[in-house]
Amino acid sequence: MRDIRKNLEKAVRTGKPVSEKTAMTILKYPKDDLHELFYYASEVKNRWYGKKLNLCSIMNARSGACSEDCAFCAQSAKHKTHTEIYGLKSSKEMIKAYDEAAKYSISNFGIVTSGETLSPEGVKVVCNAVKTHKLKNLTWCASLGTLNETGLRLLKSAGVKRFHHNLETAKSFFPNICSTHTYAERFRTLVAVKKAGLELCCGGILGLGESLEQRVEFALSLSRIKVDAIPMNFLVPVKGTRLGNMAPMKPLDILRSIAMFRMTNPKAEIKVCAGRLHLRDLQSMIFLAGASGMMVGPLLTVAGRDPKTDTQMLQDLELI
Repeated sequence: MRDIRKNLEKAVRTGKPVSEKTAMTILKYPKDDLHELFYYASEVKNRWYGKKLNLCSIMNARSGACSEDCAFCAQSAKHKTHTEIYGLKSSKEMIKAYDEAAKYSISNFGIVTSGETLSPEGVKVVCNAVKTHKLKNLTWCASLGTLNETGLRLLKSAGVKRFHHNLETAKSFFPNICSTHTYAERFRTLVAVKKAGLELCCGGILGLGESLEQRVEFALSLSRIKVDAIPMNFLVPVKGTRLGNMAPMKPLDILRSIAMFRMTNPKAEIKVCAGRLHLRDLQSMIFLAGASGMMVGPLLTVAGRDPKTDTQMLQDLELI
């Protein structure tokens, strides 16, 4: 452990990602020494990302009937779930949801749509909402599938600050999760987001059946891309999907994973999103493990936590 401690100390000093070997050790860190790991993760976060808290919320603006076959997704038409199906919400409905979310201490509000992509007409609906209504401290974000650079530039000109597009998992594991599109296709969208001048929000889901080595592979791939924000999700198994019977990750493994992503992505915003409920009474420990924020309010298709409870937790931690 002495060499590992030296590597973690070096990361604190330099702000450089830890090696693949050190990242693997983090995922196996002894439970009796986790306080030590959390110290290093917190120090890296505070020195190289900052002490600021970033909360976000989303709106499911088009739900279900997706043609893709992602193994975890309740919105896929390939799965038999009870997910609500509806078309694109109006600009007025998007603005209403934005104002509702603004009641909480969030800094980013995302419009999320199911499906491979959003049509040019749909992009205009989102742009109209963004152009006509902005609050000073709440930025608009979007997650609209595989848009091209033209559509992304329209969003930017309307006032969208950040575009979200997950890689979902490691490149080596991706074929186990989806067959209707490729990892390369998802990566091309990330390139287009950067070319359009938008901030890039890109993460994925852990607990899909990937190995520890593949979790490290995934984290290091995000480090090389230099994404601005990493949403960390932990599989919430939904009956009717291919992963409906998968056992959820254990709380301490979730915390180790957050610390590993922090130590491999020292300067990125790391927010904990779906699956946070798996932590039960340990939810507040995400910040000790190196997270800089979390998603509050409604999720897409799975249960979140009452925003008032989250607000109380953050007040007790004196983060807001």
